Amino acid sequence: QVQLQESGPGLVKPSQTLSLTCAVSGGSITTNYHYWSWIRQPPGKGLEWMGAIAYSGSTYYSPSLKSRTSISRDTSKNQFTLQLSSVTPEDTAVYYCARAIGLGPDEYDYWGQGTQVTVSS
Repeated sequence: QVQLQESGPGLVKPSQTLSLTCAVSGGSITTNYHYWSWIRQPPGKGLEWMGAIAYSGSTYYSPSLKSRTSISRDTSKNQFTLQLSSVTPEDTAVYYCARAIGLGPDEYDYWGQGTQVTVSS
């Protein structure tokens, strides 16, 4: 059973960089054809895909967030990290990490429980 666990600060000040880590157990992040994704849900809104890092290490980003987003991984720790720069209150959301079997919509098979991040001074 694959398990994902997000961690990071719950409060970030405007203009700072948000950094979250997703620790994965029960499966390797280098296993073929899996995409390790970050998704967020602002209050009162739907899910928004932010980006992913593939089993190969290739990265993919939402065009609307690409200029501010970086996803990396540490294969020795079996975890991957999201960095979102220049945050504003509009980046307040529940942030989820998830495993996907492709880059299309709704191809997720495992999710973390999510972590609330609030951007406020």
